[in-house]
Amino acid sequence: MNQYESQESINEIISKNLKILRKQKKLSLDSVSELTGVSKSMLGQIERGESSPTISTLWKIATGLHISFTSLMEKPEEEATVIRNLDINPLLSESAGFKLYPVFPLADGRSFEILYIEIEPGVSSNSLPHEPGTEEFVIVYSGELEITLEYENTYSVSSGCSIHYKADQNHEYRNPSSETAKLCMVINYRPS
Repeated sequence: MNQYESQESINEIISKNLKILRKQKKLSLDSVSELTGVSKSMLGQIERGESSPTISTLWKIATGLHISFTSLMEKPEEEATVIRNLDINPLLSESAGFKLYPVFPLADGRSFEILYIEIEPGVSSNSLPHEPGTEEFVIVYSGELEITLEYENTYSVSSGCSIHYKADQNHEYRNPSSETAKLCMVINYRPS
């Protein structure tokens, strides 16, 4: 299941999390039962999604496994996620000729995000400096892109080329060509 399909029920999420936690800790159902005071049959029902555990049962499991109560209810990251740009609502610039698709937004545990960007011919967009140490990596798939750093140095990046720069300075994106520029951008929020 990916983020664009129907949402899982809380019981399905708890079921997956309990299985994952038990495997990570290399515990059998008997061991978890001993640690938590919850019967092996009840734990099995929870793991199979056949039971709606009570708050008291969840607290016993969390306490016995030395984990946070909410970690049982957090949706685990999928092994693989397929995302179609058509399913993402793009962010638009004032001129609407600059479309930014947040394909992989910044998430817990990640220091980067991945964006797909389309810039119409003649359109430009200014970006204020990001936090110190932030870097941007851009791959141009079609068209042409000009990036100006600190209003001084302009770099031309054509289709099939890439650029990396420090994004903790003013930077402007511009499409000087007659075709739509399509690019992938990785923003790495690494502190300096």
